[in-house]
Formats: sequence, C-alpha cells, structure tokens
Amino acid sequence: MTTQSKRSAWWWIPSLYYAEGLPYAVVMLISVIFYKRMGISNTDIALYTSWLYLPWVIKPLWSPVVDILKTKRWWIIITQLIIGAGLGGVALSIPLPNFFKMTLGFLWLLAFSSATHDIAADGFYMLGLNKHQQAWFVGIRSTFYRFAMITGQGLLIIFAGMIESNTGLDTLTLQAQAVSDSTFIKQEIVIDSSKVSLIADPPLLQIPIVKRNKSDFDKTMSFVKEWNIAHGQIESNGPSGASNTSAQSNDSWWKRSISKPLGKTLQKYFGKSAIDVPDNEIGNFGVVRLKLSAKPDGETVVNFGRVSGDKSLSLLTKPRIVFNESNWDKPVLAVIQLDHKLKYPVSATFEARSGNIRLAWVTTFFIIGALFIIFFIYHKFMLPFPVDDVPHLHTTSFMGNFLETFSSYFKKDKIGLILSFILIYRFGEAQLVKLATPFMLDAQEIGGLALTTGQVGFVYGTVGMLMLTFGGIIGGFVAAKHGLKYWILWMALAMKLPDVVYVIMAYTQPDSFLLINIFVGIEQFGYGFGFTAYMLYMISVAEGKHKTAHYAICTGFMALGMMIPGMFSGWLQEIIGYQHFFIWVLLATIPGLILIKFLPLDPEFGKRE
Repeated sequence: MTTQSKRSAWWWIPSLYYAEGLPYAVVMLISVIFYKRMGISNTDIALYTSWLYLPWVIKPLWSPVVDILKTKRWWIIITQLIIGAGLGGVALSIPLPNFFKMTLGFLWLLAFSSATHDIAADGFYMLGLNKHQQAWFVGIRSTFYRFAMITGQGLLIIFAGMIESNTGLDTLTLQAQAVSDSTFIKQEIVIDSSKVSLIADPPLLQIPIVKRNKSDFDKTMSFVKEWNIAHGQIESNGPSGASNTSAQSNDSWWKRSISKPLGKTLQKYFGKSAIDVPDNEIGNFGVVRLKLSAKPDGETVVNFGRVSGDKSLSLLTKPRIVFNESNWDKPVLAVIQLDHKLKYPVSATFEARSGNIRLAWVTTFFIIGALFIIFFIYHKFMLPFPVDDVPHLHTTSFMGNFLETFSSYFKKDKIGLILSFILIYRFGEAQLVKLATPFMLDAQEIGGLALTTGQVGFVYGTVGMLMLTFGGIIGGFVAAKHGLKYWILWMALAMKLPDVVYVIMAYTQPDSFLLINIFVGIEQFGYGFGFTAYMLYMISVAEGKHKTAHYAICTGFMALGMMIPGMFSGWLQEIIGYQHFFIWVLLATIPGLILIKFLPLDPEFGKRE
C-alpha cells in the first residue's frame, strides 16, 4: 500500500463502515417493518424483500466490474450519492397511490448500490492501509458496522414509532367483558367535536355468556363486512399500492396449477382447524361502532385489536381501519366474539391505535437519505488517494484470472456437500427472520403479539442486537480454544433450538413486554453463537490460493440460502398460521444439523496457534 495522504485512518474508517452497514439494514430489516406498517400482506413482504438479496447473491460476479471500471474511491463516493438519492426516492414515493411498486423500485436501486459499495469499501480498506493497520482496524470497522445495524434495526425504527404515536389520535381503550347476566352498565358517550378523536359506541362492551344461532351470526358478519367495505374504512384486497388478488381468469399458470392447489392442501392438513360447533352453540358476540369525532386532515390509519386480558374474547373483523375526509362520520363495525366453551365472566382490553404512518416513514427515509448526502460530501474530501487504487486496464488477462479463480472453487473436494451445507444451514432461520417482526406487529386475533413500531425497534434493535453481538463474541472465544470441528454441532444446536421461543410466544401470546424481550434475547444470543460456526466453516472452505475470492463466492451462496426460503415464507405463514409456521421453522432446521455429520472438517482449524 502506497498512499498520497498522511491523514489518519480514524478520519474515514468509522464513517465508511457505518455507511456500509446502514443501507443493508434499510433494505433487509427496515423495509420489512415499513411495509408491514403500511398494510402489505406477509406474502408480498416476504417475497419481494427476499428478492432484494439478489445483489448480494451475485456480488462475486459483479465485483470484477468494480475492479475494471474506475477506482474503488470513485465507486464509494458515487454509490453513497446514489444511495442518498434512492432513499429520497423512497420517501417521495410513500404518499403515492402505487407506493408499493415505486418504493420497491428504489429499494432495488439501494440494494445494488449497497452491494457495490461493500465491494469497493472492502477493497479500498486493503489499499488504503498497510497490513499492520488492516489488522489493527479490523475491530474498529466491525464495531461501526454493528453500530449501523443498531441504528437501522433499533434507533430508526424507534424514531418512526415515536412519530407514529405523537402524530396520531389519542389511543382509545375499550374494555370488553363476558358477563353472566344481562345487567348492563349504561355509559354516556361524551363527544368533543373541537378536536379529532376516536369514539367507541358502546364505550364498555358487555357480552352475555349465552349461545347464539349460526344463521344469526352469519347474517351479522355478512352485513358488517359489506358495511365496512362499502364505506371504504376496511380495504377488501389490501392497501392501495399493494398487489391485489386477481380474478380466477387472470391468474397465472403458476397460481392456477401450483400455488392455489398446494395452498389448499397445506391449509387442509396443516392450517388452523375450523372448530366444528353445532348451529345453535355459537359463542355470543357483540358489535362496537368506531368513528371519529370530527373531520380529519387527510388519512388516519387505525389499528384495532386485543392487547391484553383473556383470549376467549376475539376480534373477528379486520384490525386495520382507514378513515379519511369522506368516510370519517360513518362508523366502522367491529365484531367481538366469545369462545363457545366460555362459562364464566372474563374481560379483555382492546386498543385502537392511530398515527400518521406515512409521515413517520417519509421523515425516517428522508433523514437517512440526508445522512448519505453528508457521507458523500464528507468522503469526497476525507478519503485518501492510494496510489494502487487504479482500474484494471488489462481486462482480458484480468477476466481470464477471474474465470480461473471462479472455476477452481467448484473443483474443490466434495463441493456438492459444501454448497448444500452453505445453502441449507440457515433454511429455518431464513424463513423465521422474514416473519419475526410481522409476528410482533400483527394483532393478537391473527396470531401476533400486537406490539407497537417503537417496541419492535427496542426488542430487535437494542436487546436483540446486543445479545446477537455478545453471542458472536462468545462463539469466537470458544472456537479459538477447541477448534471448529469440536464446536460446530453445539453451535448449530445453540442457533436452532432457541427458535422454540417463537413457538412458545405464538401459542401463549404473552402480554409482558419484559418476557418478550427475554425470549428474543435468548434466540438472538443463540443465533450469534451459532453463526460463528457458519462463518468459520466458510473461511475453512475458502482456504487456499484464492482465499479472498473463494470466500466471496461462499457469501454469495450464503445470501442465496437466505433469499430462496424467505421468498415463500410469508405465503406459507398466511396459509398455516403463526403457530404451525414456527413449528415448521423448527423442523426446517433439521437438514442442516444432519449435514454436519458428513462435512469434511480439519480438527485443528480455528484453534488458537
């Protein structure tokens, strides 16, 4: 390494790797929560955000372009500018009717720019520092990359949640009670028309514990559905901008011949079973009317559902309600039903939470975009000019070497087994990671935990990220003591067995936020500990003449192993429900454990010399 600049690496290493981690967090983590809060289905969220892994899958093939065209410094600066512009594009697209397609397009731009930035930054790191400095700063770069992940997965989500809660209406709390007699408490509804607020009629819903006829129930549900859809407060096919279910005649061959038949089969055998109740033994139900006290400015999105109390009282109508200037004075009808087996008085608390969700995410994406414009300006002046940072002009010989390096990877001994392990090791976790945050945000009635956006940011961005980091550190220490072969099975078990906490949460739906944090902390610690073995194994596979290039190919297959399972995970979850989905995730971890027995492993690899 020769450089024309004597500026300390402290001036650019921290900011460079913070800028490297942030767009990855936006594309892979923030996008899932953003789309969930905007009302996109789990099927679409998992499918389309999983496609965003593609730039990291093909990164080993894309890297020669970065080497051949321009300098690493040029690529860093230009990709930071494009990322900033792309984030601005996301922010500007959110208020539009077709926001889903528009924001996905900009996220694709972000994903390719982020992957290109990774290639350039890692190459520039080796060109801008000598070998001693590279070793010394490796911990610094990792730390600031982790800070970026904490910012993206934690602070920015919490920030968006704060805007949601502070720009919305006051939270409406409704007590629903199952009562053993017909003695009702009459409560007057006080309406303050001077400000916009949510109103529930009745303010206290009491439902007698008696049986109802199925025909009465069906008539009520049919009327409620038609009323809510007719007045536009409940969208029949998802939010504006999302992909709507088309008619049978417009379905693709894949949907007609594969997706629908397979979905029906899975629903039949693995979906939540419909309880066979006699026609005159239906649990009693009550109807509550939700409306606004005054005309709102623009659109008001309300999420209504049970947040605590006895789970024998369930909301049957859709939890997402949209009020606007044309339907604010028309009440939304919400149906709450008692479990047909309920025999004693119980109660539950339901909340209607609102907030300016679009404003929250527009502001969040604009802030991240502005930050990248600052990075662009800062690094344009602060990055050094290494003499060796030049494009490879002899493209013929360069491409020849690249093809030789690429082909030599696939000539490794037992390469089929190696690739199978890299692709399958995280088969279960790849599905879990796409649905973990939607599970936290979804209403309890559809299997979720009904957390707020800010709470999810705290769970995964602070507690989860800290435990993930701690698990990785401990994993590195123990692997250095006894080697990879000794620890790989135990690390794999530590990574996969804690997934059972999601099964527990899906079945118990805990109201305690502390307990949810403990569960997620356990799972994230296990993931961090077990991921150490995965990384060490890829390093062992890459050992040899072309170590760096072969490791990059391993990471491409690693991304592919996350992309493909994630694509169908949302579709599967919506068919079989969260409870059975998390059981499936546990079963999906078994193939990776079995493959460990057949892996070629050096007993000494990973041990401290």
